[in-house]
Amino acid sequence: MNGCTGTIDELLAAHGLPPLPPYIARHTKPAPEDWERYQTVYARAPGAVAAPTAGLHFTPALLAALADAGIETRMLTLHVGPGTFQPIRSDTLEAHVMAPERYVVPAETAHRVNGARAAGRRIVAVGTTTVRALEAAGAEGRLRAGPGEAALFIRPGHRFRIVGALLTNFHLPRSPLLALVAALVGWDHVRAAYDEAVRRRYRFYSFGDAMLIA
Repeated sequence: MNGCTGTIDELLAAHGLPPLPPYIARHTKPAPEDWERYQTVYARAPGAVAAPTAGLHFTPALLAALADAGIETRMLTLHVGPGTFQPIRSDTLEAHVMAPERYVVPAETAHRVNGARAAGRRIVAVGTTTVRALEAAGAEGRLRAGPGEAALFIRPGHRFRIVGALLTNFHLPRSPLLALVAALVGWDHVRAAYDEAVRRRYRFYSFGDAMLIA
């Protein structure tokens, strides 16, 4: 790279292409339009290794429709790391260790979430990585504003302190994301939902279908 100037981030932005997941079969390499297609409409801060796929279902029109229906939306930042995608190779869930992921909870988000919970309203998280950030920042029962690291591995037996419902895509077997879903609804409901998805030929993974766990 003799003669190149600028920071790594500037060079990547000028010459790089988004790394698509390996199961997205292509005869060509990633294209410039994948910067938009493989990204949420509300993404702002760079730093994640992949897009939070549950958020790919949202469009500006859908967010506007939610607002018109009186449903509040609040944002936070979580930098998805490679640990999210590492399969569980240990013999037990208890032996699996999650790598930490950096997050930032804005003060307004913490204020509105805590107020909603105090009023008996349910917090719906969009994506498993959002769940990890909310539960890490709310470990003491109230959502705490500011930066932090989500290092907890959410699995069956976890006591949810912030999240009451989840919108999520369908995940790989032996993944920590699937264990998180099971923590929220139990393995029996997970198996039933995935049996239904396979039978009806739902699409899995990043550009796939989603389910609402409520």
